[in-house]
This record gives sequence, structure tokens and C-alpha cells, in this order.
Amino acid sequence: MKSFVITIARGYGSGGKTVAKALAKQLGIKYYDRDLIRIASEDSGINEALFNLADETRRGNPFKKYNAQKAVSPDSNEFISRENLFNLQAKIIKELHEKGEPCIIVGRCAHHVLKDEKNVVKVFIHADMAHCIERVKEHDGLDDEEARRLIEKTDKARAQYHKYFTNREWNDARSYDLCLNTSLMSIEQCIKIILEYLKIMEDFA
Repeated sequence: MKSFVITIARGYGSGGKTVAKALAKQLGIKYYDRDLIRIASEDSGINEALFNLADETRRGNPFKKYNAQKAVSPDSNEFISRENLFNLQAKIIKELHEKGEPCIIVGRCAHHVLKDEKNVVKVFIHADMAHCIERVKEHDGLDDEEARRLIEKTDKARAQYHKYFTNREWNDARSYDLCLNTSLMSIEQCIKIILEYLKIMEDFA
């Protein structure tokens, strides 16, 4: 298999993380999620806890347009700004791609960070609310209403994070190569579709 980087954005409760982990295991490649925060912390020397300020579950100002720029120097007042913390994570994502080793990256706007790069497969995994509620109830031990509130809160935060840093809608299908609905197919079927798509991309790469 060519050295594809697979990015997976997902709705809360859709099973996207489960798909990502299972796919990484099947392909025998590395899987990155919150690991990126740890790597960016080690690379920059900034306390890992501060990177939570730039995590996708945190709300940004939805009315402020973010202008992408290179990470700033340690002596700058902006070194631990939310924007620079995002840029430091983006730097790690780009370096992973430049290494040429296949891997899977979950969230962190990785599909946008790598939007102009070759050998990247961008996937969005979603499901209807009823399906997500059942999955969250089982995973987190919540009742229907608690699960619904958690899903809505988490997806709203992810959407605002995405809009803030990319100026695009998080669930816009045009940002992805594949959009898979786990209400209509199993985790195994999702994996099969992604694998088939990888084979097609290899033929054209």
C-alpha cells in the first residue's frame, strides 16, 4: 500500500473512533488522536495541559475569522495563544505526512491541514441522532436525554472549533473524500469501503 495518510472527522457517538482504531489495526499502521497533543507538547516544550485550550472540544469565538500562520517563536507573547497551539499541532500533522509513513489521524482539522497534499484520504463519519444516542448510552452509561445533551454539546464544540480555524463548516461534504453513515452500515462495512477507496486511489496515484 502506498503511504496514504487517512484523516477521520466524526460526529460524537457515530463510532468514528472505533472505525479509525480498527482500520489502523487491520492495516498495521499508526493511529493518532490525542497523541498529537502529547507530541506537540514535547516538540514545543509547552505544558500538555495548555494544549487543551486548542482542543476540538473547546469553544472558540465563532464570529472571529482565524488566519492561519506559522507557529510563533517562544519569546513572543502569542506563544501560548490558542491560535499558536493549533499551529503547533498542525505542524506535527504536516510532519507526519512528510515522513511518508501511512497513518490515521482523528480530528484536529487534519483533513484541512492536509487539504493541498497528495496521498491523503479524508473521511467524515456520521450517524443519525437515534443511533448516536444508543451508542453513547452504552459507552457512557447515560440515559436518553443525558446522551442527547452530550452529543449536541460535543458536536457543537467541534463545529465551532472547525469553523474558527478553517472558516468552513465541519460537516460540509465537499471537505471530504468519503462521508459514511454508520446508521446505514456496520463498522466493518465502513472499513471495507475505505479499503476499497484506498485501492482505487492507489491506481490513480
